[in-house]
Amino acid sequence: MYSAKTGKYISNLMIYLVLFGVFCVTIFPVFYTFMASFKSNKEILTAGNRVIPTKFVFDNYVQAWKLANFKQYTFNSVFMSVFIVAGVIVTSTVCGYVFARGQFRGKQFLYYMILSSMFVSLGSLTLYPLLMIAKVVNLNRSLWGVIIIRIFAVNTTNVFIARGFVESIPREIDEAAKVDGCSFFRIFLHIIAPLCKPVIATVGILTFRSSWNDYLLPLVFTLSNPNRMPLVVGVVNLKSSGEAASSWNLMLAGTALSMIPMILIYTIFNRYFIDGLTSGSVKG
Repeated sequence: MYSAKTGKYISNLMIYLVLFGVFCVTIFPVFYTFMASFKSNKEILTAGNRVIPTKFVFDNYVQAWKLANFKQYTFNSVFMSVFIVAGVIVTSTVCGYVFARGQFRGKQFLYYMILSSMFVSLGSLTLYPLLMIAKVVNLNRSLWGVIIIRIFAVNTTNVFIARGFVESIPREIDEAAKVDGCSFFRIFLHIIAPLCKPVIATVGILTFRSSWNDYLLPLVFTLSNPNRMPLVVGVVNLKSSGEAASSWNLMLAGTALSMIPMILIYTIFNRYFIDGLTSGSVKG
């Protein structure tokens, strides 16, 4: 006999089956990359549909570490990512605070104009103008050009998340601070910013992911200065660094190594990441 308890059990089972299917589809590319990093180049080219390697070749990692100059490339990636994350956290939280608490003419229009850019993808069309601007100030051959562009290019998603979080903070706190003589930006610095830890973690993780995996812009800016290349650019160059015409085994080994920092960051800050995304979604 069909009961409410049975219906709830079937409903939960269907939900878990769907979630498990999504999990498998999401995790498969990562698992395949990791397994393929232990294959020989011949096996990748001739038996690429086989997930588990017939013979585990650990020398791929040794060769990738030597040929890619991982130590220098890793330092470059960490250097670039740390400055971008720090800068974007400042610009995003300040913008979120200004759009949430500021009172000036055209605020809503400006905010919705920025928000509308979320649905417009210019792709690589802006690459040449950015390179020409960086060339004028002599930043077209270093990572500083990439860092400055990424910091001051408004990230709509980060501003949207920061504004939503600041909106969830009671305005009575601001009013009490004004009574004590705090200015608009002192309120942000001493009161709002310390309360923004969840959204700072969220913006930091999202920014770290995009900056760590950024390829095209760092490639163009470091093309004439290979020693300044970040890890992702160096990993892609591994494909042509071995004895074969296309050394996929070395590139996949380097890719597996480059994924480790991102996985660790997500694992450590996952709780704050979820808190930052959900904060401000419910009012009252």
